[in-house]
Amino acid sequence: MPYYVYLLAGRRNGTLYCGVTNDLVRRVWEHKEGLTDGFSKKYGVKMLVWFETHEDINAAITREKQIRSGAVTGSSR
Repeated sequence: MPYYVYLLAGRRNGTLYCGVTNDLVRRVWEHKEGLTDGFSKKYGVKMLVWFETHEDINAAITREKQIRSGAVTGSSR
């Protein structure tokens, strides 16, 4: 079963939200419909801007933590 690490944005150069799910289409729909309480609903973060796939949930969670901490690898900077 694939797992997804994803980024949502509120608007261009706006707030970002990073999450993990096993059903990307459903999860993005929940964010867009405002069905998820918390950060994304509070800040209007609804637009999917990036995702990557992992076969292992632990790898997906580790990657999410890397992104949230700012330790992103493989960037062109």
